[in-house]
Amino acid sequence: MAEMIRLDKYLSDMGIGTRSEIKTWIRKGRVTVNQTVCRKPETKITIGLDRIYFDNHPIHYQQYHYFMLHKPAGVVSATTDNFSKTVLDLIKEKNVKNLFPMGRLDKDTEGLLLITNDGDLAHQLLSPKKRVDKVYYAKIKGMVTSEDIQSFLEGVRIGDYKTLPAQLKILHSDTISEIELTIQEGKFHQVKRMFQAVGKEVLYLKRLSMGGLSLDPSLQAGEYRELTDHEVNLLRKIEK
Repeated sequence: MAEMIRLDKYLSDMGIGTRSEIKTWIRKGRVTVNQTVCRKPETKITIGLDRIYFDNHPIHYQQYHYFMLHKPAGVVSATTDNFSKTVLDLIKEKNVKNLFPMGRLDKDTEGLLLITNDGDLAHQLLSPKKRVDKVYYAKIKGMVTSEDIQSFLEGVRIGDYKTLPAQLKILHSDTISEIELTIQEGKFHQVKRMFQAVGKEVLYLKRLSMGGLSLDPSLQAGEYRELTDHEVNLLRKIEK
């Protein structure tokens, strides 16, 4: 059954203005529904069926939005912050409301971060029960060894918690090593704490993928784009 919604809420959800502003504009005759001027903000319209115009411009309803952000270092994964720029400050879309980061990356960590207003999908993907793969690239101070691979596979203790098995791949091992790490959790500072547990230090950290969704290589740090329908469906398959 098609969803019905108040006209003023429809326009508010699409970022046209505040509810009070929109009510005034509707009463002034700036909105048409199916080519007829509508002056009643409380009018119920059917999403996907009724055609809504504001100042002769069509307003198409999109309930949920999904963005892939290449998070740069120095930006916090939060909706607001009193001291630092947040990831939402990087999203310049005007007609989108109630966005939030899907999970978090540490302030000094770069890479893939999903931004959405779909709370149900975010809750499912971040649930520990789903065990969604998250792949990171890191530069490590210290020589990463096969013993570290085995330790991560068995799980390491960070504080009073033992991590789930993690897949550690050595790309280059020297005084500064390069690795890829696949984990299925998101504990606070987890990657850094895991390497601390084996006597090493993370110098640089970047998330490459999450749930099979990889960071678009064309996105520079600080840039973003909307997910394609295929990418959204990929996330929804994980949700199920």
